[in-house]
Amino acid sequence: MRLYMKQKVFSWRDLFEIRDEADRARWYAHGEIFSWGRKLHVYDADGREVAFIRAKVVSFLSRYFIETGGETHMLVKEFTILRPRFRLEGSKWSIEGDFFAHEYRISDGPETVMSMSKRWLTWGDTYEMDIPRLENELLALCIALTIDCMNADSSYY
Repeated sequence: MRLYMKQKVFSWRDLFEIRDEADRARWYAHGEIFSWGRKLHVYDADGREVAFIRAKVVSFLSRYFIETGGETHMLVKEFTILRPRFRLEGSKWSIEGDFFAHEYRISDGPETVMSMSKRWLTWGDTYEMDIPRLENELLALCIALTIDCMNADSSYY
């Protein structure tokens, strides 16, 4: 499944629309305006909330909680110099990226769970994601949204 995630530019809060390769709306993500720490609500195409993403406010390393399907996962940005690396606690998935090229890959051993790349010279952040297995779609999408939030957070300091 190929998904395209586009952030709305002129908005008081984070707004993302995620479409598939046939240009059908699949998911939406809306941030909260006045909150302590970044928070995103993820909705399916029918408007049902399917996931909630929130930042851990006080933490040495950037940490986000991803709540989906009754489970809570914590995504931690590990301390590295040039190549960003993330850890999804309680999972075998490994997440590595190239910060300057905005390319990220989630893998489960030799299997690719998701590859994501940011498009250059677009109005607002735009990502293309390739997720081979449908059962990984929602969690992989939430990880992509969280990585975008972490990158935005790190641009403030």
